[in-house]
Amino acid sequence: MDWSQFLIFVGVGLLAQMIDGALGMAYGIVSNAVLLAFGLPPAVASTTVHTAEVFTTGVSGGAHALFGNVDWKAFRRLAIPGVIGGILGAWFLASVPGEALKPFVYAYLLILGVVVLVRAAGRVVSHHRVRHKGVLGFFAGLLDAIGGGGWGAIATSTLLARGGAVRQTIGTVSAAEFVVTIAISTTLVAHMGVQHWPIVLGLLVGGMLAAPVAAWLVRHLPPRYVMTAVGCLIVGISLYQLGRYLLG
Repeated sequence: MDWSQFLIFVGVGLLAQMIDGALGMAYGIVSNAVLLAFGLPPAVASTTVHTAEVFTTGVSGGAHALFGNVDWKAFRRLAIPGVIGGILGAWFLASVPGEALKPFVYAYLLILGVVVLVRAAGRVVSHHRVRHKGVLGFFAGLLDAIGGGGWGAIATSTLLARGGAVRQTIGTVSAAEFVVTIAISTTLVAHMGVQHWPIVLGLLVGGMLAAPVAAWLVRHLPPRYVMTAVGCLIVGISLYQLGRYLLG
């Protein structure tokens, strides 16, 4: 990786974190997709993205806490199991290629994206909140580590689809992501080290610049617009990734 491309990844980090902080998802998915397009192996791409995310999620989580977007009880229920799942997923990714799991992850996200869009249109999908947030946190952390991203996409989509309040759901998931990302990054770096510091620095600089702005936006944007954007984003990413897998 040439240092002259540092600014390109500042732009990637800025865009990815603006989406992630405002919608509660997609920093890892967007960044990881770009790195895979540059030819990095999945495990290396995941290590690079999660190393940068330690800093960006810290700023994002702090900003959401500052603006009162975090439900701390739900934070604990998501973060602790998420750390366990993230460590197991990182260990698995470092040992076994995780590509075979991706189509199943994106098929699940496609369904959730459709559910969120239906709810954004004013149709109540479910009156029942997610009771077992620990189970959700565990699998979100596990799949985030294996897929190089997806914590917010899985956790935020599930909570919103089951009736979660938009602002607090996005803020809580973003804050919990900081703790989970530390666990995943530490595990991956211990196994593989960090090979692409220019990319890491570019992603984290762009992400840290965008995080406070994104946290402010989620406090002021109308919930229906945010949910519609969440649903469209997840459906689009899922269809794109499934198409790439099926077309070889």
